[in-house]
Amino acid sequence: MPKVTIDNIEIEVPDGTTILQAARMIGGDVVPPAMCYYSKLETSGGYCRTCIVKVTQGSAKDPRPMPKPVASCRTPVMDGMVVQNRTAPDLLEARNGVVEFLLINHPLDCPICDQAGECHLQDLSYENGLAKSRYEFKRREFDKIDIGDKIKLHMTRCILCYRCVKVANQLCDGRVHGVLNRGDVSEISTYIQNAVDNDFSGNMIDVCPVGALTDKTFRFKSRVWFTKPMDAHRDCKKCDGKVALWMSNNEVLRVTGRKDTYGELESWICNECRFDKKEVSDWKIEGPRKIDRHSVISQNHYESLRQLKIDVSKQKNIAEKAHQDNK
Repeated sequence: MPKVTIDNIEIEVPDGTTILQAARMIGGDVVPPAMCYYSKLETSGGYCRTCIVKVTQGSAKDPRPMPKPVASCRTPVMDGMVVQNRTAPDLLEARNGVVEFLLINHPLDCPICDQAGECHLQDLSYENGLAKSRYEFKRREFDKIDIGDKIKLHMTRCILCYRCVKVANQLCDGRVHGVLNRGDVSEISTYIQNAVDNDFSGNMIDVCPVGALTDKTFRFKSRVWFTKPMDAHRDCKKCDGKVALWMSNNEVLRVTGRKDTYGELESWICNECRFDKKEVSDWKIEGPRKIDRHSVISQNHYESLRQLKIDVSKQKNIAEKAHQDNK
């Protein structure tokens, strides 16, 4: 089994493991961000480039470094490979550039977006983005359309990660949506509106890393940080019936699949569970779900920001007092 060192941490992994998968085995800050890779979707990854890493040693047999950053989700580990993710300043600068490209056409309309608070691009823009865009040309704009009776597509926000297309290809019967056109005019769409009606089409909403695909039954009802996520299950003939209920008081506002640390679904759920079962009596509630709120709206961030404001306020008061004493 090959051994790889990522940010000075060595791990032994099975043959065929990618750098990203090896990093996830280690966990923590060693793991590169990923917007298009999805472990349960075949051929995903390699599109967004946010998971790039610096390979300073290709292998024990060939210790030469790779000449440029590589996509960790598509690069297999070789024995003796040495990789830098958070420990290489030039790599972080390159990732900043990738995020800047992603934000060229993605509007920062987080205050009105239903994905706010659980958006991976929101996290990336907070950690790696610029305060002001250098892009001076007109951004791509699209009208909102309904690609299903329960799914709203806001293509203006789409970053073309292709996750929803792979869900349609690999999970749904008879794909009716995909990528239209090429180059900078590529878009996710259907030829006929409301054409997406497969029993598992709602999973496209869960795999979307931004707010391009949203649940019409939940739009503008509440912010996720005002809801209480609960683990629940029911007997379902189509899926395993294990979901997360997002509740306000005793009302079920939204039903989603259960997601792991990396925002990936633990299992696919059917549209009946997702859209039609919105009564508490429909479910056997297991208890509160622990949500890893690592985004900019997380409580921990606000706690640290609150402490930072207190510290800044104290320093300001000390400075003002010193200024008064010097007069």
